[in-house]
Amino acid sequence: MKITAIIDENIISETQKLTGSATITEAITKALQEWIAAYHIKNLNAQVSKKPLELADANAIREANRAQ
Repeated sequence: MKITAIIDENIISETQKLTGSATITEAITKALQEWIAAYHIKNLNAQVSKKPLELADANAIREANRAQ
């Protein structure tokens, strides 16, 4: 998909340096992918904070795993 966007040159340059990308397209793609991944992680952390995972008995889980 072709997109036209007005983005400050300093932001583009820094994004290229930080992502190690040779092209602007590659830099923006990597930056957006990393932002999306970070967003999902933040979302999952918020969900776990609301309802933490609870393990009733670690020994029972270990035994069940060993039995497999």
